Amino acid sequence: MNKSLRLMAVPTLALAALALSGSPAMAHDGSDHYQSTLGQLNGSAGSGDITVDVTGNQAHVVLNVSGMPETFMDAPYPHVQHIHGGSQGVCPAPSADQDGDGVISTTEGAPFYGDILTTLSTSGDTSPAAGLDLKVGGQGGAYTVDRTFEIDDATKASLEAGTAVVVVHGLDPATLSAAGQAAMSDLAPELPLAATSPALCGTLAAGQMEMPSGGADTGVTQETGVDAGALALGGGLALVALAGGAYVIRRRSAGTAA
Repeated sequence: MNKSLRLMAVPTLALAALALSGSPAMAHDGSDHYQSTLGQLNGSAGSGDITVDVTGNQAHVVLNVSGMPETFMDAPYPHVQHIHGGSQGVCPAPSADQDGDGVISTTEGAPFYGDILTTLSTSGDTSPAAGLDLKVGGQGGAYTVDRTFEIDDATKASLEAGTAVVVVHGLDPATLSAAGQAAMSDLAPELPLAATSPALCGTLAAGQMEMPSGGADTGVTQETGVDAGALALGGGLALVALAGGAYVIRRRSAGTAA
């Protein structure tokens, strides 16, 4: 190999190494990430999404809810919500309505999503004991719960097993059947059935690790599920291929000149 060809080979290898070393770090950040988009139950018009980041036994929860009933007895509607678990890890189908009143009650849904493991309260207690505490529920038609707290081993195990389900409760009584409007809550007999029945539901699935913030904004959106390491490797191989083409052209040029 003459001097020109040797000089061309060195930058080729350096560029490939640089592409690999410049790829985003794929190391785990020490947290487990879970997320869900909540679906509607019992004719609810609401929507919601949730992320749960767990480090050890500390969980950072961000729950966004909108489109829910706004008032209850001339006050902001209190919506309680929980992480359920220990069962099938799914949301109930309409066939879960066993008594035929047109409403899947919390009890009727329990065989599918399980018992309360953690109460997603706006403040204070997050244990199952706070499950019906309306004072710490989400208030009104749209709200956010954003807080960090300790979760117990049962909740953590259910998250890891993929059986943790988020349920937001509280329906508009006017949307229920006559039988549903007349029925009282299966959990708190002093309340109407609508107040404690599930309105939104979603299974928490393991999500991708969030990329660290602070990097340069390239204006290019990275598609979900694409392995950044593989992209970097592909980029490195592409550089090698391009440089290889230059090497061949150089050889041919040299041969022509000879």
